[in-house]
Amino acid sequence: MVGKLFGGKDWYERLKEYFPEREMKSKQHFEILLKEKTEIYQVLEADDYVVVYFEQLDYIFIDYILVSGNARGKGIGGKVLEMFKERGKAIILEVEPITMEDPDSGKRIRFYERNGFKRMEEICYERIHNVSKELSKMDIYCWSEAEANEEWVLEKMKEIYSNVHAYKTQELYGVDPQSVIEVLWLKKNLLEVN
Repeated sequence: MVGKLFGGKDWYERLKEYFPEREMKSKQHFEILLKEKTEIYQVLEADDYVVVYFEQLDYIFIDYILVSGNARGKGIGGKVLEMFKERGKAIILEVEPITMEDPDSGKRIRFYERNGFKRMEEICYERIHNVSKELSKMDIYCWSEAEANEEWVLEKMKEIYSNVHAYKTQELYGVDPQSVIEVLWLKKNLLEVN
């Protein structure tokens, strides 16, 4: 059934069609994560959605979530998020800030906010993409039953960056990963330095 809705494309091809290059990992990167981190990095796919996620004891990082075009606006994305919320862990995700170039950017943010996610206002996240070499700036959002403070989310994002985004980048892309302090920081730490 998955092939019927997505024209026979596998989950990676579907993600690649939707997400800009500066947000995508190589297929080999996904394969290594899925093989070497089998219990904690997984793909969940159904007829009308794909979710790639990294799960730890106290949080879930949704690396990619995609609801097929013909299924959007029907509550499927919300149901998928509810399925993850039922695990009782905080959920962290990266969201591209609203841009004029991407009319869907505002819709995505409103979707997450409707589903109880809060933007971590103090976290700055900027990294150079391993393949495209483009600067990618993302906002960090978190949902949690208990209030999650920004320092806690920042520490989890550092784990995510090291264990997912920067995992084996030298082997996969021939580049050393940026240091975590170059990629993630709190705005108030910048104010303290100045």
